[in-house]
Amino acid sequence: MFHTYRGETIRFETTYKNRSSVGLTIDAYGTIGVLAPKGMTEKEIGHQLEANWDVILHSINEINERRNGAKERVYEQGEPFLFLGRNVPIKVTEEPTLEKDYVILEDHCLKVHVRMRSDEKVKQAIKRFYYQQCKAIVEKRVRENQRHFKITPTSIRISDSKTTWGTCDSKRQLTFNWRLAMAPMEVIDYVVVHEMCHLLHLNHDRSFWRLVGRIMPDYKEKEKWLALSHWKMTV
Repeated sequence: MFHTYRGETIRFETTYKNRSSVGLTIDAYGTIGVLAPKGMTEKEIGHQLEANWDVILHSINEINERRNGAKERVYEQGEPFLFLGRNVPIKVTEEPTLEKDYVILEDHCLKVHVRMRSDEKVKQAIKRFYYQQCKAIVEKRVRENQRHFKITPTSIRISDSKTTWGTCDSKRQLTFNWRLAMAPMEVIDYVVVHEMCHLLHLNHDRSFWRLVGRIMPDYKEKEKWLALSHWKMTV
């Protein structure tokens, strides 16, 4: 079935059940499912869709973007980059007299200052910014979460891993992916807690997950954010 509202048309499938309210689902392919009480009319279902229209369209767009993969980066004025879970536009300024390229977060904008403007120079400046921010944020979150642990890490490092968000080795060295600076703070907190739990349990056994769950009961929501959003955490 189809429903049109505000000039947009969506396709949905309705399943009638013994229930008192309408439930909406959207699968990984963007298919919308409506779980409706028996006897509900198409007009009433349409009203329910319209009441959730913005959420539905946002979810469909997110799914389509994820399926298509990350687009090729451009470094033009106003191009959005993720920082702490939010899209922040960049503003590039060329300053030939600069000693070193740098980026600052100011006025809800990533202000990129480079001696010579080129995509590669802007990219490297932004990447260094994420490294620096990730290091400062992670170190602070480790200190904040230390109250849950009697054992402390021996070092904290930032890496450019393509496969992991964080690691903890047998020497109690913690390593975190610089791209975490793009995630919401609560997601960064989860990765920090996850790796700090490895200070006590080096593998992912039941004891490890019990400890993670005791410190952060909703950790699966944080894992879900990373699973759904990792593809757009790029520079």
